[in-house]
Amino acid sequence: MKRLSLSHLIIICLVYLTSSNVALAADKASEAKVSGFAGAEYWRVIKDGNEGTSQVKGMEAGVLINVEGEYWRHLRNKWVSPYGAYALLGVLCTLLIFYLIVGQKKLDHPRTNKKIKRWSQLDRANHWTVAILFITLALTGLSLLYGKFFLKGLLGDSIWGNYIALCKILHNYLGPLFMLALLIMIVRWLKHNFFNATDLRWFIKGGGIFGTAHPSAGFLNGGEKVWFWLLTFGGVTISISGLILDFPLFGQTREIMQWSNIIHAVSSLILIAASFGHIYIGTAGTEGALEGMTTGYVDESWAKQHHDLWYEEKKTKSTNELM
Repeated sequence: MKRLSLSHLIIICLVYLTSSNVALAADKASEAKVSGFAGAEYWRVIKDGNEGTSQVKGMEAGVLINVEGEYWRHLRNKWVSPYGAYALLGVLCTLLIFYLIVGQKKLDHPRTNKKIKRWSQLDRANHWTVAILFITLALTGLSLLYGKFFLKGLLGDSIWGNYIALCKILHNYLGPLFMLALLIMIVRWLKHNFFNATDLRWFIKGGGIFGTAHPSAGFLNGGEKVWFWLLTFGGVTISISGLILDFPLFGQTREIMQWSNIIHAVSSLILIAASFGHIYIGTAGTEGALEGMTTGYVDESWAKQHHDLWYEEKKTKSTNELM
């Protein structure tokens, strides 16, 4: 084997350096070309939400970066989720403290064991259908919103994954059924829920929560009417926004989907918080209140105390419903 002379080594080094410089120059030229196409100015324009061109067809195909998505994420995670949790816990704590201080609102007079029909079988079936669907949707919705913070660690990844998938399926498919049952309830009970002067006096006296005085009320008192209208407007808002989220292929833009998600979450949290009060008054808060919606009948003493105007109206019209 021949030894390489010093002159040969110099020639090889010169060739190598020359080829390297040529390649580097080519790379710089290519980089300059790309920089002109996708440089800082290009990405600034894209980041600002301006549309480009794309081979993908369909709604918003030219939107390369969804700028509003970051606003939605911030609004949902920094405002809706935490303050919604504060509201729910606040209402629950308030009701618990109130119950510990005041206790259950008892009947002023002993039961007569004479029953008055208050709700028909159809009304009760409609009510419990709405109630069961509402509770199921509330639990699954809260799991989707908050479950990852406390349930995921308790259940483990496998069980958590199956549980949250089930929550999503139930929430998506039961939502339209809730809307249908709610619309039936609204139509059937609308005639009982218009406010009048009696309701104003009922509110002024605090609904009989404190003290021994019981303000007069018709078939429904002012508080029950407030709950009806909250359920009506809140339920319709939740239903419409839920349908938009359930069926994303009807031409909605991502911005509409994002705002529907925020509206759906806020309306749901408000309605769930208000439902705690309704459930409390109808169960542990008032003696005899639950009987009307479970059996359809209430005791005569309960009717006189809480809905005296309705009781007098029933008594005047007929005594056939006394048993």
